[in-house]
Amino acid sequence: MNPGPLVVFAVLVPLMFWAAYHYYHDRHRPEPLGGLLLCIVLGVVAAWLSRGMYAGLDVLGLRYDAYDLAADNLPGLFAYSVLAIGVTEELSKLIPFVAIVIWLRAFDEPLDGIVYASFIALGFSLVENLHYLQFVSPGEAFARGFAAPLVHIVFASMWAYPIGVARLNGDSLWRAGAPWFAASAALHGVYDFVAIGLTGIALLVTAGIVLPLWVWRLVLLRRLAQPS
Repeated sequence: MNPGPLVVFAVLVPLMFWAAYHYYHDRHRPEPLGGLLLCIVLGVVAAWLSRGMYAGLDVLGLRYDAYDLAADNLPGLFAYSVLAIGVTEELSKLIPFVAIVIWLRAFDEPLDGIVYASFIALGFSLVENLHYLQFVSPGEAFARGFAAPLVHIVFASMWAYPIGVARLNGDSLWRAGAPWFAASAALHGVYDFVAIGLTGIALLVTAGIVLPLWVWRLVLLRRLAQPS
């Protein structure tokens, strides 16, 4: 398959699917499309911000190839995944969310934190999936096209919901978000460690990480989406 159709079916179709899914769940008080498109753009910016953070690690001598670590240094891979990959990628999504999104006029209910952060995650995964097209087969590209946005969405939701609630209630964003951000970054790192380093059982273990978070998120979405 040439790159054109692969980009459409493995990258753009999954993005549109997950965007439609979240728009449907927010149908009682839907967010303006302009705000959602802005979040996708901010997610793209976040992906490039993440690359800049990795470049900074490189300058400091703290950047490693995760696949090289997987070959002969699993403890090193675990530390790098949790302390570098998880923190870098979640922080890059968090920054535009806190700096811009929660101050939008349309941000007026707890559900909005999850919805807007999910669209940031979609923009982030768009760049990530385009990057990985050159390294994977078409079948793997299709699978990654649907899975990668889901993974970024669930981890972003962990910190987005409490921060959004704190913003609406006038509470401390730091106090509300810091523990959830730490948990999100740690779980993101563990997920990547398993996916990269434990190939034999990776699918089972990563599903065990993501599925409970997805169920929690699904229950929360349904509760928050109930019309008042």
